[in-house]
Amino acid sequence: MSMDVTFLGTGAAYPSPTRGASAVVLRCEGECWLFDCGEGTQTQLMKSQLKAGRITKIFITHLHGDHFFGLPGLLCTISLQSGSMVSKQPIEIYGPVGLRDFIWRTMELSHTELVFHYVVHELVPTADQCLAEELKEFAHVNRAGSPPKEEQGRTILLDSEENSYLLFDDEQFVVKAFRLFHRIPSFGFSVVEKKRPGKLNAQKLKDLGKCFFFFCFFPPSHQ
Repeated sequence: MSMDVTFLGTGAAYPSPTRGASAVVLRCEGECWLFDCGEGTQTQLMKSQLKAGRITKIFITHLHGDHFFGLPGLLCTISLQSGSMVSKQPIEIYGPVGLRDFIWRTMELSHTELVFHYVVHELVPTADQCLAEELKEFAHVNRAGSPPKEEQGRTILLDSEENSYLLFDDEQFVVKAFRLFHRIPSFGFSVVEKKRPGKLNAQKLKDLGKCFFFFCFFPPSHQ
């Protein structure tokens, strides 16, 4: 599998003319996964060989502005570039509790109508992830309704045995989040590619007249 990583921004606090705020893209199998979306991410995308319309998943580490203030604008740009496309798969968005409400309020106040659907999956932090005086009630905001393009996402709790959050597990990848300790609830993400059995064309080997030997090596016992 071909995979590559593009750093769109590695700056902190705010973007500069030569260094964008936090944003990294993992590209594999024709898809792009975006990790954080600080200000200037769209501009950095335009400077790269990547296409915003290829983004299928977005992961937000925490809700400090330099890590996600670029998200509403990026969603609008993807919508504009999608035209009247209705077959586009929903964009999956993962991040701390509060991210869903932020996107909803931004879309509502700006009267934005996206042409594609999106899903926000929220990670619920534990009490020890932030200072006691900053600990808030991490409950969903009750709303009269959801935006027309928002599909129902999951509320993901910490698996205490694994000490991680399982985001998804498909045929190719296992993606998990784990707790980070910052001034506000924060998360890191791990992407693990599953092992895939190789393919051996036995008939081709016979035709080539090749002979292969396989052996196993076992380290000596320390007992």
